[in-house]
Amino acid sequence: MKTRLTIILLTLCFSSSFAQLKLADKFYKSYSYIKAIELYKEVVKKGDSSMHVLTRLGDAYYNNTQTEESALWYGLAVDKYERKIDNEYIFKYIQSLVSIKDYEKAELWVAKLREKQDKDTDDNRFIQDNFDIYKISKQDNDRRVVNLYNVDFNTDKSDFGSYVKDNTLYFASSRDTSSKLYVWNKEPFLDIYQTEIIRGNKTLAFGSPSKVSGDRINSNYHESSVAITNDGKTIYFTRDNLTKRDRLDYDKKGTTHLELFRAKLDEETNQWTDLELLPFNLELYSTAHPALSPDNKKLYFASDREGGYGLSDLYVVDIKEDGSFSEPRNLGDKINTAGRDTFPFVAKDGTLYYSSDGFVNYGLLDIFKSDIINNPDAESVNIGEPFNSSFDDFAYIFDTDTEEGYLSSNREGGKGSDDIYTFNTYICQQSIEGVVRDELTEEVIPDATVKLVDDKGKVIAEMTTDADGKYEFSNQLCEKTYTVVASKDDYKDDQKTVTTTDEKDKVNIADLMLTPLIIDNQIVINPIFFDFDKWNIRTDAQFELENIVDVMRKHPTMVIKIESHTDSRGGERYNMRLSDRRAKSTRDYIISRGIEANRIESAIGYGESQLLNRCANGIKCSKEEHQKNRRSYFYIIKE
Repeated sequence: MKTRLTIILLTLCFSSSFAQLKLADKFYKSYSYIKAIELYKEVVKKGDSSMHVLTRLGDAYYNNTQTEESALWYGLAVDKYERKIDNEYIFKYIQSLVSIKDYEKAELWVAKLREKQDKDTDDNRFIQDNFDIYKISKQDNDRRVVNLYNVDFNTDKSDFGSYVKDNTLYFASSRDTSSKLYVWNKEPFLDIYQTEIIRGNKTLAFGSPSKVSGDRINSNYHESSVAITNDGKTIYFTRDNLTKRDRLDYDKKGTTHLELFRAKLDEETNQWTDLELLPFNLELYSTAHPALSPDNKKLYFASDREGGYGLSDLYVVDIKEDGSFSEPRNLGDKINTAGRDTFPFVAKDGTLYYSSDGFVNYGLLDIFKSDIINNPDAESVNIGEPFNSSFDDFAYIFDTDTEEGYLSSNREGGKGSDDIYTFNTYICQQSIEGVVRDELTEEVIPDATVKLVDDKGKVIAEMTTDADGKYEFSNQLCEKTYTVVASKDDYKDDQKTVTTTDEKDKVNIADLMLTPLIIDNQIVINPIFFDFDKWNIRTDAQFELENIVDVMRKHPTMVIKIESHTDSRGGERYNMRLSDRRAKSTRDYIISRGIEANRIESAIGYGESQLLNRCANGIKCSKEEHQKNRRSYFYIIKE
């Protein structure tokens, strides 16, 4: 007898736990994380510590940005199910640990996840070779759009090495077919050109290029790579090493090296004059590709001189007030590699951009960036596609104010051996905004809570509506799916899905309508459905009855009475008994959720005695007409 009773009790307990789990899952899927957490915890109290329950508790807290609690529940899940749990949950556990600054435990689980990923070669989503726990809590919301164009003044010869000063673009080109041919590539020698930048409303065009004028700026041999001071009065550029007779100067191996020059602007003639060979050039090594710091107090360049790390390294010299220079300093092994490191450029924010073939990259020279000028320990980062290709990509410049720039490349699809490309880039963002209203009166609802949920279910922003019922989530990413959820005490939640497009600064309107739960003297919810000839509370009914529970919790002195009605199908006495059982099942569920029994004055079934329409016995009606009579009322007796 005891054994049978035990089995019955266990079966009832399991049935109750399973029903509550289904209800918790339903609230979780509707982003009602607080309610879901409450219900999942009750399931745990009833003995269910399955992987599903523990990870869902972790997720509910994680998605609601409560990382101390998410760390607790993820920790229980990974400890109990380490071998079979999905790697995603281990990674979320690590993120939660980092958020609460438990770095020691985070490092331990990083090692375990790395080992687990190594065994599962198909899953390398989380822990990479350069993984750093101190960076994982920073979310990368940078969905950057890049528009890259081959400029219209490129030729079938070499064009590269852009530099912008005011509305003039300077570059190197071998387009002058009247010039001597360079033996290595059978193209004319390079000269420095300039062209006017013509800006339209949303267009960028260029004037007809012409050679830079001045005293011996352009020779019969190579010139390239310009840098001009902020005041526009001094130009630095690269040139072949020439003899006093302006002929190529070869070393013993027959190699001509590159040197850096400086010239001054004659403002009366607008010509570059006073050509000067810089003192830190070396006769047997190349020194090339000048770049000025934003304050013009430092000059960066590339050189293959002795003492470097590879084929060519980046160096810097200080420019003193009298125009002289310090001794060159190598930028070190955070920048320089065993390969070619060249074409430096320093943006206004101090970011160093340069090209290198010494790192693992897309192929040949790639463009990298580093914050080493501001942070000596900064690492170099490949700036990725479309800036880099499987060909040479170099001579990158970027204006951080306009987010426009130029680069040079010999990639496929160009016009010549090297081409200049212009680009503009921006983070594609849109706003999501709307008004929250009462569905019945259409009046605006101030102080409603509005949450923005991402496509992974994580609450990424939350705010309350203003006096006009308005809300706004600005700076949201393009081409993403979001859910906006509005809630307020004594109202049913409403939500809308918004999918942003690829249009910059678009405004997405998502108005929300909250249905009041208290109307006159009733708490009004959606109809509660029962299975045929049954009175047990289904999951969908529990979901609705939680609205009753919420209202009564928020109004602790409220007393209600419950009425349950059926349609006319079936016998009158049967329907009376059935409706009464359903009324009392409804009452019992509300009490099971922590509402005191004395706050429910009565729970009575009225069968088919109070029909709302003509559908009495003997009258043929549709299912919809009969459905109108199957209803429950929750009358407020005392507030």
